[in-house]
Amino acid sequence: MHLFLIILNFFFVTFTDKNESSKLSIGEQAILQREKWNIPIDSMDYSVSEDYITLLTQMGALICHTSRWMNGVTIQVKSDSLIQHIQQLPFVKHIQPTGHTAPLSHNHHRKKQFLSLDTTYGEMRAQIEQIKLTSLHQLGYHGQGISIAIIDGGFANIPNLTSFNATRNQILGTFSIYEDSTGIYGQEGSHGTACFSAIAAVKQNYIGAATSSYYYLIQSEEMATEMPKEADNLVRSLEIADSLGVNIASISLGYAKFDDTTWNYQYSQLDGQSLRASKAALIAARKGMLVVVAAGNEGNNDWKYISSPADADSIITVGAVDLQANIAPFSSIGPTADGRIKPDVCATGRNTHLISSNTDSIYLSSGTSFACPIIAGMAACLWSALPNENAMQIRQRIIQSSHLYATPNNVYGHGIPNAWNAYTGQTDIYQPTQNTIQYKTLTNRTILIHRNGHTYDILGNIVQ
Repeated sequence: MHLFLIILNFFFVTFTDKNESSKLSIGEQAILQREKWNIPIDSMDYSVSEDYITLLTQMGALICHTSRWMNGVTIQVKSDSLIQHIQQLPFVKHIQPTGHTAPLSHNHHRKKQFLSLDTTYGEMRAQIEQIKLTSLHQLGYHGQGISIAIIDGGFANIPNLTSFNATRNQILGTFSIYEDSTGIYGQEGSHGTACFSAIAAVKQNYIGAATSSYYYLIQSEEMATEMPKEADNLVRSLEIADSLGVNIASISLGYAKFDDTTWNYQYSQLDGQSLRASKAALIAARKGMLVVVAAGNEGNNDWKYISSPADADSIITVGAVDLQANIAPFSSIGPTADGRIKPDVCATGRNTHLISSNTDSIYLSSGTSFACPIIAGMAACLWSALPNENAMQIRQRIIQSSHLYATPNNVYGHGIPNAWNAYTGQTDIYQPTQNTIQYKTLTNRTILIHRNGHTYDILGNIVQ
């Protein structure tokens, strides 16, 4: 008996235009936000041509998903001859291979490094206090009214974990960009659960960064492989988040090196303009979304640099530090290929306290993946406190509050942000330590907050 292996190839097909079969593809909430921030609706808000999709399907291509921002479609085909015929179509501008199902000749899976350490219990308050987010929590700002899309590889066991009992009803929707037999809550998705816990878990001795927000969980990462197709999955995920009117995207994913090394990106492409995932992150920012992306865990490897979409402009790229504010050796560095500072800021990504998808208990793990949702949660709390500001204003407040804002570099970026300074607009540069002195007094029925030699009223104004 002979066994024949059918190899399926994936391609991204870019179209030349859109036509009358393209339809407006954003929802009511997204339209309201466009109006609020005076962001015009344009051709990117319309779907790719239904006529073009129909013709590709009739020719035998399987449509994986579309991209209205890139005006194209990811397809799966069985033969090279079909691609040659598609290339000749008058509405096809460009075709790029993005993956295949052939077995690898080497064991070189480059999935996101989890950098797991141990399951010892620790006091997680320090990772929130490092960015001074407890000050906003004390004022009652936990991200109310703000929606966050967590884009990852799946979210194992969330329906069954008691750590999410307090926030599970705030999950407004779940989406999977590819067909996964285990489902979005399947056991392969422990990474997404860990990232989500840094934002939304609540239990004894643990509270996430933004536990009053609304959440969308989007599965884009294909855990068994590492192909450029997954970057296009991410593009599609951002488009879904945009169509829903999401305020913040938290993305602990990045792409530079792949299972098949012929697909690898070059450092010169990390200019924020060359790669589709990076362009999509910028488009999302221009559409009014605050995009927060992990820098990557390649700092002590040969590659060492950030990946895509961390190179995008107008987003927040997050590096990792420990609780003593030392850069984590694995935290990917900048600059971008066009010379911009990266990362933008840092947060606790070494020995981060998270919730286990298996045991429902607190454990420690490391990676810029876990610093990213802490900053996303901080942004949600800040935006909740300042609802009339737009995404770029919130981004600027976070960056300007960081301890190296005056002297940024390509290891720490602008440093560790200070939620209190971001909220009050204070520009004094602080050094993040565990020795910050803060207490409150009640004087003549007025609450005063005393912090490192300064006294503030409840609105953050310096009174002494």
